[in-house]
Amino acid sequence: MSCLKRILAGCTMWLLPALAHAAPPNILFIISEDNGPEMGCYGTPIRTPHLDRLAREGTLFRNAYVPQAGCSQSRAAFLTGLYPHQNGQIGLATWKYTMYSKTTPNVVTTIRQAGYRTGIIGKLHVNPKEAFPFDFKAIGTSNFSRKGMANYFEQARRFMNGSKRPFYLQVNFPDAHRPFLKQVDGLPAKPLTGDDVEALPFMGINHPELRQQTADYYNCMMRLDTYIGRLMKVLKSTGKAQDTVVVYIGDHGADVMRGKRTSYEGGVRIPMIIRWPGAQAGQRRAELVNTLDLFPTFCEIAGARIPNTLEGRSLKPLVHGQTPKWRRYLFTEYHLHSNHNPWPQRTVRDERYKLIHNPVAGVVNPGYDFTMGKKFFAAPEAELMAEATVAVRAAYALMKKPPAFELYDLQADPHEFNNLAADPTHAPMRERLIAELRRWQKETNDPLIDPAIARRLFQLIQDAGTGERKPLDYKAFMQPR
Repeated sequence: MSCLKRILAGCTMWLLPALAHAAPPNILFIISEDNGPEMGCYGTPIRTPHLDRLAREGTLFRNAYVPQAGCSQSRAAFLTGLYPHQNGQIGLATWKYTMYSKTTPNVVTTIRQAGYRTGIIGKLHVNPKEAFPFDFKAIGTSNFSRKGMANYFEQARRFMNGSKRPFYLQVNFPDAHRPFLKQVDGLPAKPLTGDDVEALPFMGINHPELRQQTADYYNCMMRLDTYIGRLMKVLKSTGKAQDTVVVYIGDHGADVMRGKRTSYEGGVRIPMIIRWPGAQAGQRRAELVNTLDLFPTFCEIAGARIPNTLEGRSLKPLVHGQTPKWRRYLFTEYHLHSNHNPWPQRTVRDERYKLIHNPVAGVVNPGYDFTMGKKFFAAPEAELMAEATVAVRAAYALMKKPPAFELYDLQADPHEFNNLAADPTHAPMRERLIAELRRWQKETNDPLIDPAIARRLFQLIQDAGTGERKPLDYKAFMQPR
């Protein structure tokens, strides 16, 4: 053997064990509050340079969804990989709603078992808290006042620098939750006003008050972008950026009309961006993805065993530019947020059409008056509706007292103003989606496949009222057997 060959052989023998035991990547999971994909990289004309850069360096998912448009419900879902009706977190943790079992497999316990150091900065907002044994916890509040934001970055630096093994860090920012603060600590430097913008299009109304609220919502988004840029700078300063998968999502859509607390696109569709070192950059994927897909994705990153209970599938093939056979249908649901707004719903969509099922049809949706009331809007409803077209007014009337089924052509009607459920020409599509919804309900042991259970849940919450926040015994008839 020549001298050169002996050297190469020796190098290979030295490298193979090192490669075999190479540490898996870190995971930085960034979650923002109450915002849909209203940012530059998704086509909204506001400045979000850091999120735009993250999208250029990674993969942007154009059709990403949460299982339910509520804070605790969304978070419990991505942490357990289960729909709310499966894990039990059907309402807000602050209203005493809780998962059925603290032993349900979750991201934190699974990643820890794989050898990761786990941390959380910001709120958890899921019950019971002890189900999620993070190694590191900081700033465990909602912080909707946006006080002391510099501490988020100091705590992130402390955690990253202190991690001698692969880490999973979940950072929860308070923007863009209400109140829509125009400026905090000089951010954004040049706030928008109502004269600069049109109201969010999925509201369908361009009233001056809605334009101002939209402007301040955008101000929250621009401030959030700055915070994410600062967090990326912290990651880079630790020297671990090239060994870290960065995942960014919003927890659900904006807290405005036809957004949060609904099953409309403004509520359930979110931004999702993944930057994975070594993966194809600059992708814009059109597949229907769900935050339930994150748990198996994190498992694949960590080399952890994927629990067989999970409803999602790993996004790794998509991020790495592959074209696997993907899901044709995507499902979401709704139960309640707080006791002010119970309204059982089940939803299915394909690449074009979306069906919403309202099992408690024919009565007024309590969430309508809650959202349209003085808590959020100074202008009376009649004044807001005066700005709307006939089609939009009809859509709001339908939202107030929903029929059993709603059907929308998301290609022709992306903001869901024209219900096609009663249109005979769309009857085959309606029946196909109803059949797919029933199939999914059976597969996931959904108790609301029985309309009587939906009515029972609705009445239980109505009877409990909005005064004292006390636990409700819904587990007895809701927990899947």
